[in-house]
Amino acid sequence: MNKKISVLAASVLSLSLLASCAGGTTTTTAAGTTAAGTQATSTTGAVEGPKAAAAGSIVKLGLGSKTSVAKSSDFTADKAGAAQADVVIAAVGFDKDGKVASIKIDNAQTKVEYNADGSLKTDPAAALKTKQEKKEEYGMIKASKIGKEWFQQAEALGAWMQGKTVEEIKAMKTKKGADDAHPAVPDEADLATSVSITVQDYIAVVEEAWQNAVEVAEGADKVGLGVQISIAKSAGKTADKGAAAQIDTTMTAVALKGDKVAASVLDVVQAKVAYDAAGKITSDKVAEVPSKVELGEAYGMKKASKIGKEWFEQAKALTNWTVNKTAAEIKGIESEEKDGKKLVKGDLATSVSVGVADYLTVFDEAIATAR
Repeated sequence: MNKKISVLAASVLSLSLLASCAGGTTTTTAAGTTAAGTQATSTTGAVEGPKAAAAGSIVKLGLGSKTSVAKSSDFTADKAGAAQADVVIAAVGFDKDGKVASIKIDNAQTKVEYNADGSLKTDPAAALKTKQEKKEEYGMIKASKIGKEWFQQAEALGAWMQGKTVEEIKAMKTKKGADDAHPAVPDEADLATSVSITVQDYIAVVEEAWQNAVEVAEGADKVGLGVQISIAKSAGKTADKGAAAQIDTTMTAVALKGDKVAASVLDVVQAKVAYDAAGKITSDKVAEVPSKVELGEAYGMKKASKIGKEWFEQAKALTNWTVNKTAAEIKGIESEEKDGKKLVKGDLATSVSVGVADYLTVFDEAIATAR
């Protein structure tokens, strides 16, 4: 994937609670132009998301992501260190004219916290949620001047993008927000009461999804997004080594025709934050964190692979296998448990040797939540 998408200004990812921006406090929303060219409005306070795409109208499927660990912090005399990975994600279905027909936006903001002695404070086995999964639990609405929770704003943003090409989306009018962390909040009249978050990274991931979109040969009706987060490989400080956090975010975009997968895309981001013995971060906090697909051959799985396949090649083989299968058929993949991993069996084993448990989980979630 081409990760170097320069959309607007800075690359700050977070949609901070302090995203004070345009608009008043009215509960009436105007979520923008839909694919059908109508306004998604509500007088009940609920922000409407993107409308259902026309049956069979989705001819391309893309998955875009952008990751930052810039908000990770050192250990200080007063506060223990914490690693944080912000992963902005979009699964997008495009129609024959290159317009967004279906879209799902999410943000995985994952922290690994430490105790003062360098031991792990966050449970490495904890079940972790994205902002879409947290809903009101995320708590943006308490500080939002427009009275909208993060998921409501993301839904409104997706509705505004629906029916537009990437170039039209990139042409969104924006303005600087309340601080440097919000360089590009919408300056569009129909988003004034529904979106006050900074949007540069959301536009970037939609553009990336377009650039890397795969063909949906038979057309599709809707798109789903699945995300799974793990910090199981994180470790605390030892006598010989500083603490080391690893935040793995597995994600898939799925296009459905009826109840069967018409196309799917799979990727994983492994965000690592290392500390020295004194508790200072040694990783480059401002560097982009490429996904496994973006790393391509540089990921380096092939040299250790018994089947001679790089990760992106195995992911492609697995997603090709999902086509024309239902959720039940995908979950029922022929497999065996070996060395703590769920490994595929049969013909697919010659092209997929990685453990597939997390991948099956995100396929299932994406299919279940598709719209």
